[in-house]
Amino acid sequence: MPLHTVTQPLTERPRVPIITVGLRPHPTSPGAEAPGQGLVGRLLATMFALPEGGAVFEFRLEDSRVAQLAIPAPAKPGPADELWKHTCFEVFLCAPGEPGYREYNFSPSGQWAVYGFRAWRERIEDYVPAAAPEILFSQADDGLVLEARVPAELMPVVPAGSDLQVSLAAVVERKDGQFEYWTLRHVAAQPDFHARDTFVLTLATATHKAD
Repeated sequence: MPLHTVTQPLTERPRVPIITVGLRPHPTSPGAEAPGQGLVGRLLATMFALPEGGAVFEFRLEDSRVAQLAIPAPAKPGPADELWKHTCFEVFLCAPGEPGYREYNFSPSGQWAVYGFRAWRERIEDYVPAAAPEILFSQADDGLVLEARVPAELMPVVPAGSDLQVSLAAVVERKDGQFEYWTLRHVAAQPDFHARDTFVLTLATATHKAD
C-alpha cells in the first residue's frame, strides 16, 4: 500500500484555542548540533482541549527521512508497557502546585500507556486508567503524524476551566540503533521528560462538561 501525505490534521479541529510548538532534540541526541539537518527535520506538537472535556494531542514529523527511522509496526490497540523503549510520543499533565502528575505514552503501533505519579518518578503502582485514548496514525515518505484523543476520564481531576501544566515530548528510535529525545525544554545533562521544569505549556480545560 503506498504511503500517503499527512499535510492535514487527521480529524476536524473544533473552534477552540489551539497551541502548536516546535520541539527540540536533547543536546546528547545524534544530529542535535545541526538542527534541521538530521533524520528528523522538524517535530511539531499541537494540543487543544475538547469542548466536551478531554483533549487532543498531535505530533508531526516533517521534512524527515522516515525510512531511516524505526517505526513500531501496527499492533492490537490497547495498553502496553515500555513503549518509550521505541519510537513513542509522550504527554505529561499536572495541576499547578500539585506534586502528582500523569504520563501518557502513545505509540505509532496503536498501543498506549497512562501512568499516575505521586511526585517526581514516584509511580502509583495500583493506578488503573479509567478509559482508553484513541490513537490515529499516518505516515509518508518524508513525515508522519500521530494524533491522540484523550477522554475526560483520563485527564487529571481538576475543576472545569482549570489550567493544566503540560510537557510534550517524543522518543525517536533510528534504524542505526541510536535514539533522539525531543521536548520543548531540556533542563538536565541527560534527557528527563519527568522534570517539572519542562512542564512549560498551559492547557485550559473545558469550562463545562457535556451532559
